[in-house]
Amino acid sequence: MSEVITLTEAGFDREVTDSELPVLVDYWAPWCGPCRALEPVVAAIAAELDGRIKVAKVNVDEEPVLAARAGVRGIPDLVLYRDGAMRG
Repeated sequence: MSEVITLTEAGFDREVTDSELPVLVDYWAPWCGPCRALEPVVAAIAAELDGRIKVAKVNVDEEPVLAARAGVRGIPDLVLYRDGAMRG
């Protein structure tokens, strides 16, 4: 079972930009009720697609630069990265 990775600015390039697998990133905050409601769905995606994608989370309160870089305007926000670039 794949675990959900916690991303920081320091590890973003290693885990996302340089990843050979697509990466689904959940931008969230602990105070956000809809974010907490989405958490089991994100964990299920990580388990179901283990080995085919990576699943990661960014706490927007702790990593505002990453949230801004992704253009996050509201949370929860799920972003798919493929070949280091945002998709969709």
